[in-house]
Amino acid sequence: MKTVFVLFDSLNRLALGAYGGTTISTPNFDRFSKKAVTFDKHYVGSLPCMPARRDMHTGRLNFMHRHWGPLEPFDESFARILSDNGIYSHLISDHLHYFEEGGWGYANAFDSFDYIKGQEYDALKVLVAPPIERYKEKFDERHYSLEKLPNGPTLTRGNSDKMAWKKSRAAISRDFLTEEADFPTAKCFSAAFEFLDLNSEADDWFLQLECFDPHEPFVAPERFKKAYEQGYNGKILDWPMYENTSNSPEETAEIRGNYAALVAMCDEYFGKLLDYFDANNLWKDTTLVLTTDHGFLLSEHEWWGKNRMPYYEEISHIPLMIWHPDHADQGDTRRESLTQTSDLMPTFLDIYGCSIPPSVTGTSLFPILGQDIPVHKTVLLGMFAGPVCVTDGQYTYFLYPDDLSGKNLNIYTLMPTHMRSHFDISELQTSEMTKPFDFTKGVPVLKIRLDPKNNQIGADGHSLGDCNTALYDLTSDPNQQNPLNAPDIVNTLVRRISHHFAQHDAPNELYAHFGLNPPPSNRKVAT
Repeated sequence: MKTVFVLFDSLNRLALGAYGGTTISTPNFDRFSKKAVTFDKHYVGSLPCMPARRDMHTGRLNFMHRHWGPLEPFDESFARILSDNGIYSHLISDHLHYFEEGGWGYANAFDSFDYIKGQEYDALKVLVAPPIERYKEKFDERHYSLEKLPNGPTLTRGNSDKMAWKKSRAAISRDFLTEEADFPTAKCFSAAFEFLDLNSEADDWFLQLECFDPHEPFVAPERFKKAYEQGYNGKILDWPMYENTSNSPEETAEIRGNYAALVAMCDEYFGKLLDYFDANNLWKDTTLVLTTDHGFLLSEHEWWGKNRMPYYEEISHIPLMIWHPDHADQGDTRRESLTQTSDLMPTFLDIYGCSIPPSVTGTSLFPILGQDIPVHKTVLLGMFAGPVCVTDGQYTYFLYPDDLSGKNLNIYTLMPTHMRSHFDISELQTSEMTKPFDFTKGVPVLKIRLDPKNNQIGADGHSLGDCNTALYDLTSDPNQQNPLNAPDIVNTLVRRISHHFAQHDAPNELYAHFGLNPPPSNRKVAT
């Protein structure tokens, strides 16, 4: 068996025609849906980027024990398990967060990897003294906070506002994207075709082709951008802050058009992969999986972005399509079964006949490629120190804690790192060893008091203060505009939150954080 796992970042489900989207032309995503099994109720697990990837690697939810961070020493990665069973695993990605302190271990879990530079604030080229004044004339200050940079001739992370420093590095990279072939997504697919050519006679391999696009900044080659031009003539707006919308209709249309252009690019390059499958008849012996880590709000509900706002459907409800040669007769069929990101890991292992570790809380989707059978009663999703959301596919319930600071929470880890740095000394001074959890293989872990300034929710300088607990009925209110008052339904879903906490051996303070009662013991419950 061979597998190509295509993972995009921030691919909004409703951007795809196969899921009812009408504003962006996605002929190749739609073409694959006609070939594959399409999942209509697939949800995220942990948010955002690296927590989602830990879910994918380990088959269990990350967000109950820690925020953004590396693979832990006791984690069981599907890539490493495949390799241990004789299946060669290879990663091709331009996802820069793999190569920061908080992304350690994910790429290394594969037998090999190709890293493509240039996305977001990853330095495609280095300019020690960049032309900041020229960038200020070109980029809108609301998306590129370059006014906060130092007046001196050189630019370092230590002498500038961190957000401004990141935005300046992205501006530098833009100067060197002169040809379409220079764009990271083009390079990722080029590397994938090289891998497929070099290994055309080999069997028993797993390729993860992972593109950071269409994550912000929304930068696409000019031919894609022209197709979605909105007539806007102002400075560049393509990297929205995660905040409430305050843009004019023209500015909103421009930002959305830039996202559309990037989705169109992703679609076309994915179509090149489908062409390769056609030309080389990979359909006969190769699994192909398409999904994303989470969606993105593009002014819906008066929000830009993800993270701190409620996990509306635009963020939490994501695309998933799977082709498997043994289920070729199921092409152009759809599944209503409720699934989520943590189900991918056991699915990959099941496809290759590998044993699924007992620490896994996700469920293999391989059986439902043949028929639509129930997988989960409910799924739980969230972000460490943020709200939780539980859904049964009809109702979604966002539960916010009374105390929004997270000051009473602890981080449980043996890898004390944030996104781009180790924990600082004041954080580490609160640490103590605590008893193992049921997934740590008898290994005690560090218990470290959460410093609210360093939780992922607060990473963009904002709080949760303008968000509220709410229940929605997706059947009668699919756009989640009218919160529902239904105490009986709320009580049922709250019990399911406690069920998922117990299933993941969540710490007692997490129950208290949400006003829930912990179980008599922290033993894992049956699913």
